[in-house]
Amino acid sequence: MAAAIAPALAPPLPEAAPTIPADQEPISPLPAPPAADPRVLALGESLFADPRLSAGGERSCASCHDIRTNGADGRVRSSVPTGSDLLFNTPTVFNAALSYRLGWEGKFRTLEEQAEASLESPEIMGARVDEVVVRIRKDADLTRQFRSAFGRDPNRADLLDALATYERSLLTSDSLFDRWLRGDTSALSAEELSGYETFKSLGCVSCHQGVNVGANLKQRLGVFRPVSAHRPEILRVPSLRNVATTSPYFHDGSAATLHEAVRRMAKSQLNRTLLDEQIDRLVAFLRTLTGTYQGKPLRPATP
Repeated sequence: MAAAIAPALAPPLPEAAPTIPADQEPISPLPAPPAADPRVLALGESLFADPRLSAGGERSCASCHDIRTNGADGRVRSSVPTGSDLLFNTPTVFNAALSYRLGWEGKFRTLEEQAEASLESPEIMGARVDEVVVRIRKDADLTRQFRSAFGRDPNRADLLDALATYERSLLTSDSLFDRWLRGDTSALSAEELSGYETFKSLGCVSCHQGVNVGANLKQRLGVFRPVSAHRPEILRVPSLRNVATTSPYFHDGSAATLHEAVRRMAKSQLNRTLLDEQIDRLVAFLRTLTGTYQGKPLRPATP
């Protein structure tokens, strides 16, 4: 839409819910977390927060993927042990188990593969998994947990299995939008419904759909114009689940607010200059994708 069009010509808010049945929408509600052995789950949670999984014993998986800050770290880009910054902004670990590929470049097919790569990356944990296993075996309590969960002493496969099992539990169900998809027609306001209709009519949904509202394909970045100075050509489309709680945005963390991210993506990927009212409605819809974890609604992290 041309920038010169007056705001008064923005589409009016709908008076009723869309006529398409919710079960035929391009977005589907989150499932419940998969069943898991509670002993493996507890072990995975413990390992996720254990700095002994890193070479220097100073950082854990949770150092960047902190559940208290909605599964990310709230930074533009995390620093590496050498003091420089990582190439990409840290994505949230929430709902990552539902992604078809993992990492911004989509290099990893499974949670186990991604965990192994992160542990052994010099820029992230800088460890060797086999050395981590040796270190863990010296801890009597952790060794007992492994024996309880797997019936044997710590080993490489079970370490990665425990981490992946924990990550599969990190689903954030019961968002307002999921309630609406499941038939609660009162879950969304008129503005939020209008935002969803705008999301579909503009074409945002062509990349952001499915159970994770994205994270199920790769796409060229900057179709019409660069989205930022850092310009990788092909990236995995990120999930928009809980997007209102995981600023800053984009692969390089260059968008500080959701409004800025929506405006820039519309120009970059759709060649559209949106009205402020349209952006407000889109953001209102995106906020309905915020779910709950352990029965508590997620909230934007405090700076």
